[in-house]
Amino acid sequence: MNTRHLNLKSIRPEVPEATINDNMSSDERFQNQVLRPVIKLQNDLLIEVFKNYANKHKSVFYGLKLDKRIDYIENAIQRDMKFRNSLKGIVIGQFTVEEYLVYIQNSSALNKRMMQLVKERLIDNIQLLEKPELLAVV
Repeated sequence: MNTRHLNLKSIRPEVPEATINDNMSSDERFQNQVLRPVIKLQNDLLIEVFKNYANKHKSVFYGLKLDKRIDYIENAIQRDMKFRNSLKGIVIGQFTVEEYLVYIQNSSALNKRMMQLVKERLIDNIQLLEKPELLAVV
């Protein structure tokens, strides 16, 4: 019995809006069955990883207005390959072996979907991307 497989699947949150139907492509099915739940599970870690990234890049992010912060997130994910690969590892590390075997068959297209979902999740949680001292309750 593969306990890793069962454990990984059991801790993933449900994503009600991630529907599955017969008309969708295999990539879209993988996105909704695997990527969305894994990224939702990894949400808190992804936020902390981005905060660390922003801090290591002279905290420029924290001085930007909202629209520029969104651009900053998009650029970090698209242009910084080291950061992008780190984000991919955070997601791929939560795949079962079977899911990984599906993923490697079309990793290029699935990576695009994965990074789009991570970007959307960071932008949706942009209010949490503040300097820690600004979030402290006085």
